[in-house]
Amino acid sequence: MDRRSLIKRTGIAGVLAAGVAPAVHAQAAVRWRLASSFPKSLDTIFGSAEKLSETVKAMSGGKFEISVHPAGELMPAFGVVDALEKDTIEMAETAAYYFTGKDPVFAFSCAVPFGLTTLQMAAWKDHGNGRKLLDAFFEKYNFRTMSAGNTTTQMGGWYRKEIKSVADFKGLKMRMGGGVFGESMAKLGVVAQNMPAGDVYQALEKGTLDAVEFVGPYDDEKLGYNKVAPYYYYPGWWEGSADLEFFINIKKFNALSPENKAILKAAGAVAAADMTSKYQAVNPIAIKRLVANKTQLKAFPKAVIDAGFKSAMEVFKEHEAKSPDFKKIHQDMRAFQRDQILWNRFSEFPFNQYINSVKI
Repeated sequence: MDRRSLIKRTGIAGVLAAGVAPAVHAQAAVRWRLASSFPKSLDTIFGSAEKLSETVKAMSGGKFEISVHPAGELMPAFGVVDALEKDTIEMAETAAYYFTGKDPVFAFSCAVPFGLTTLQMAAWKDHGNGRKLLDAFFEKYNFRTMSAGNTTTQMGGWYRKEIKSVADFKGLKMRMGGGVFGESMAKLGVVAQNMPAGDVYQALEKGTLDAVEFVGPYDDEKLGYNKVAPYYYYPGWWEGSADLEFFINIKKFNALSPENKAILKAAGAVAAADMTSKYQAVNPIAIKRLVANKTQLKAFPKAVIDAGFKSAMEVFKEHEAKSPDFKKIHQDMRAFQRDQILWNRFSEFPFNQYINSVKI
């Protein structure tokens, strides 16, 4: 009886029991390039891409390798979407809201003002309609998404002067993520500027910028913002969380074997969990260090946050009137958020209120 007949009659279990191994076709080696929008010095965010690469290599036995390139090495930090569209690279690691100049919808894949928390964002994307709606939109740009990790709730940024009222925003030149946030802050008088993280320190030092928001204590300290702007505000209402992502060229992904697709997805989950948990671990230590080094930690006045909420809702309404895609995704996110807020009233919110009020 030949091998093919044996497999047909007894199935794979029977073949293995009989000690006859089916032929295994060796897969051709796969070599991909990943371009990041972040500098290598950010071991949190850039580290997620490195974690993805090493996990893919380990899981595939070296048959699938992804080389990782920091911002500026293969292309400028904000050039990655164009490169994916042109099939120049297989993957990117970036923040979707950097590309709201192409379409404001991009922001929903990372963060929007008064949006979702870290757990809520993961739930919306993976078990709600978020990923499905966003990936359908991103098809026109020739990529699909996979989370690279979440920064968790961000800080409100570094300022060269105190923010005592909304009037203090007038004329303020501030580096921030683009899109809805920039537009809503512009309504408060801020001159929004979107630039790569690595360029900000010098602009702050020279006075070209008056303020910057990036992520949180650990990354901000690494970038040295505390040395040139003494006031550190919270909370960052524009980023209740920020989901960094791997953008994957659709054609290249579809060409992968089922095994390599599974490896890539599994490695992405490992990298995302690693980044998110790392932020939660390192930020408390970093904020203590910053305060010890004379950083002035300040809460935004409620009137300022209220003004931010009002202006953001106006911007959402304006975009909904112009874009069916924006309206569909925004409305879906808010419906999901309302259910999350309801559940939060009986779960994390009361627990956090209590545990934050007692000595442990």
